[in-house]
Amino acid sequence: MAYVFETEMEVRDYECDIQGIVNNANYLHYTEHTRHLYLRSLGVSFAKLHEQGVDAVVARMNLQYKTPLRCDDIFISKLGVRKEGLRYVFNQDLFRKSDNRLCFRATVELVCLIDGRLAESSDYDRAFFGTDK
Repeated sequence: MAYVFETEMEVRDYECDIQGIVNNANYLHYTEHTRHLYLRSLGVSFAKLHEQGVDAVVARMNLQYKTPLRCDDIFISKLGVRKEGLRYVFNQDLFRKSDNRLCFRATVELVCLIDGRLAESSDYDRAFFGTDK
């Protein structure tokens, strides 16, 4: 898999459940935060696009929990992206930094709504691929 972006994060104690592992919903926060950081690294503001009526929304997710993350674990969140029709497909993997074990894998499909209607987004195409697709 070709990654185009990665960032380092740390598990915080309040993200863990009674079993001492990261609660499953927090993995979604990690992947969403990674996508937003990726946009920012490309010079694109998710908030500004929203103000212009351009919203990228999650349409589908496929999640695979591999090795649990625990309190204070440092992990690397990696992201790859491709376009299929109207969908932006993100392949996102989380690796525990100490041993490089795959902890979580997600395929996240986003679509764009422009002024509330499903549409192509030249803004996102330029940001992700350098051109209108």
